Amino acid sequence: MPVPVEQLLTSEILKPARYLGNEFGAVRKPWDNAIVRWSLTYPEIYEVGASNLGHIILYSIINSKEGQLCDRAYLPAPDLSAKLRATNTDLFAVESKRSLREFDILGFSLSYELGATNVLEMFDLASIPMTWRERSELSIEECPLIFAGGQTATSNPEPYADFFDFFALGDGEELLPEIGEVIKSAKLAGKTRRETLLDLANEVDGVYVPEFYDMDEKTGAIKPNRHDVSPRALRRVATPMPEHSIGLVPLIETVHDRLVIEIRRGCTRGCRFCQPGMLTRPARDVDPEKIVDTIERAIRETGYNEFSLLSLSCSDYLALPSVGVQIKNRFKDEHVTLSLPSQRVDRFDENIAHMLRSGDGRQQGLTFAPEAGTQRLRDVINKGLTDEELLQGIKTAYVEGWDKVKLYFMIGLPTETDEDVLGIVNTVEWLQQECSQKGRKKISFNLTISNFTPKPHTPFQWHTVSSGEFVRKQQLLRKEFRRLSGVKVNYTEVRISAMEDFVGRGDRRLGKVLHRAWQLGAGMDSWFENTEKAFGAWTQAIAEADLVWDAPSLKMSDPLPWDHVDTGIDKQWLIEDWERAIAAQVIPDCSFGGCSECGVCGPEFGHNEVIPPPEVPPISLEKPKVPPRVQRIRLKFGKLGDMSLISHLDLHRFFQRAARRAALPIAHTEGFNPLPRISIAKALPLGQTSSAEFVDFELTATIPLEEFQERFKAELDSDLPIYAIEEVPVHSPSLDAMLEVAEYTLTCAFITPKERNAADIMDLLEGASYCVLAANSIQMPKVSKSGRNQMLELRDRIFAINVLNPDPEFPKIHFMGSCKPDSNLKPEYVVYMMNKYLAEEDEIQLVKVHRESMR
Repeated sequence: MPVPVEQLLTSEILKPARYLGNEFGAVRKPWDNAIVRWSLTYPEIYEVGASNLGHIILYSIINSKEGQLCDRAYLPAPDLSAKLRATNTDLFAVESKRSLREFDILGFSLSYELGATNVLEMFDLASIPMTWRERSELSIEECPLIFAGGQTATSNPEPYADFFDFFALGDGEELLPEIGEVIKSAKLAGKTRRETLLDLANEVDGVYVPEFYDMDEKTGAIKPNRHDVSPRALRRVATPMPEHSIGLVPLIETVHDRLVIEIRRGCTRGCRFCQPGMLTRPARDVDPEKIVDTIERAIRETGYNEFSLLSLSCSDYLALPSVGVQIKNRFKDEHVTLSLPSQRVDRFDENIAHMLRSGDGRQQGLTFAPEAGTQRLRDVINKGLTDEELLQGIKTAYVEGWDKVKLYFMIGLPTETDEDVLGIVNTVEWLQQECSQKGRKKISFNLTISNFTPKPHTPFQWHTVSSGEFVRKQQLLRKEFRRLSGVKVNYTEVRISAMEDFVGRGDRRLGKVLHRAWQLGAGMDSWFENTEKAFGAWTQAIAEADLVWDAPSLKMSDPLPWDHVDTGIDKQWLIEDWERAIAAQVIPDCSFGGCSECGVCGPEFGHNEVIPPPEVPPISLEKPKVPPRVQRIRLKFGKLGDMSLISHLDLHRFFQRAARRAALPIAHTEGFNPLPRISIAKALPLGQTSSAEFVDFELTATIPLEEFQERFKAELDSDLPIYAIEEVPVHSPSLDAMLEVAEYTLTCAFITPKERNAADIMDLLEGASYCVLAANSIQMPKVSKSGRNQMLELRDRIFAINVLNPDPEFPKIHFMGSCKPDSNLKPEYVVYMMNKYLAEEDEIQLVKVHRESMR
């Protein structure tokens, strides 16, 4: 029988804070006031989904629209999935805790080819029919409209066409609000599901409804099955909106635990292997002043102290040095750091090096992607990088202080020979030889060598790859790299590459394969630990469908399963660029050179918008100030409700960001990695509540206590109430060293249920309490962290114990004991001591722990 979701979110599951929906920046709009209710539903665990910039931006945009409400849902981890199934409880949205079936529209992000099995897992957990055909006769009130967006959905929606009511192709910033308005009108007019979908197909560019198209079984071509829909679905293009990046601040550490601001959308480098570069044209720069202002506002409003500038090629944003130096100068004394994703090595210079170096000398990691080990092969893929430029960029990094650099290469590219493969080793060896200085160790490299998989809408979409060749080339590289020191090499799992290629260039026939693979246990297929199981499931599903693993062999004259997706790039141009690739002929970047005539630029998709580089301001070489500590403020606070499900480390991170949002002058430690001087006493285990938590803040400027409390309280969750505030000497002992005694109230339950009255319970528990206090010694066996068996003496740790409430179901016990670091009395130790003096049928277990005081 279904249970309230809140009953499932306990400390028994891993990281329950994933599902609380109480992050800073979460939007809670009244359910009944909304006409259209969305859930943006990310088919990955929370740490991945909550890091996704598109997810954050679209959530913000939809919630800014009148009559629209947007909640969020994520793929639950296996432990919560098991609980949902065991209790027949539907998968829910994190803020409202409502079943996903209660929403009008669910939007799934397909960011890679193998994510569809996770989508089906979420369908099943939410009790949603798997295919649009099964849902076709249901009203929107009975089952939401379900769509997919993201790069994979735009690239080739056909393998997933059975499962989604429609696809949103391209950029979503303007597309999704238009979808919302059409659904709003349809709901108010009482239209059916099919009528609503037809409105979407006809009124919103960028919407593709598979129901209105059929696949030619002979050719695989997709054509409309009715005259009133367009034969091709248009990819939407939007201007970046960095202001909507200021939003959710997760309470737990995520994959990209920082503020992310998009500076440029689209890439016109023309790398022939790169699908994002082809699917995001034209290039659109964001105004530098808008970037700087947004970052400054976002740092203040979110409390992040690290930010990343995002683009397919950050180095092609010509304003990057100016923006980076301005931000560095503004935040030079505030311990704010900048990181960049993979950059163009040929544009790496002293200005960018300065941007990536924090004021205390720490350096952000550097990642470059030469992609190929020989000049010939780099020309084939149109990388636009010479050996001289590669060496210059790496040398600059070495001279500027980097001893380790990450490099990306690929194997399996068109026309590749063994000489090209070994060229990766030779290039790395050459770079090491050239980057050396007397008295300093040579540069080291972390390499990632991936298996090239051809992607739709690229000149290489007709290329065929071989898993056997990938294995052979990896072995060749492993052998050759043994002779190099200072090089760590990671190889992409060949089976994952095979699965990505099989699905990515497939057609509608793969729908039944996807469904069967999910039934057989495929899911989270890109996770290394699940590869064996996933590959076995896919292999069986493909065999049952009478298909083969072999990569598709596509002819240029044949229709392609994705031809009906109008990306703006002319198919004939892709053919011609394939021919240029075979001839190792390069074409220039059309943002900075001549037009390559790919077909994108025009009224439907716009044109390249490149902002000339502004002047780079003078670099502030002043060392960050390290002001002295002048004040120490101590707060007594509570940790209640949902916040009890936040770990000690996550609470510490939350306080750091709350203090930055409150603009409090927090002092920092000195040294290589300065940290805020915020100390929370006596870590409270996950799930335990407390009315007696203490935290010290050391400040570099004096603030009146009332002002401090008012500013800090404004940034706290209501489940973190402040009870008291005082000023203590700056150099007084730490809280952990000072606090010695803690009091707790334990809510317990009998392990063996049976009829007991209050008097009997009082006698049992008071008798056990008396025995505990009367004992001279009570020892408990324990295994140390090093694996050694030891005995803990517990008796001298407890000072008082008594029964508060002899409730037959949940009796309560109060105790007072040591909380010193070397003799801490944990609540479970008290239960152990009590059970030593209870009959086996009367033994108790912990249900709830509340810390009452510490002193």
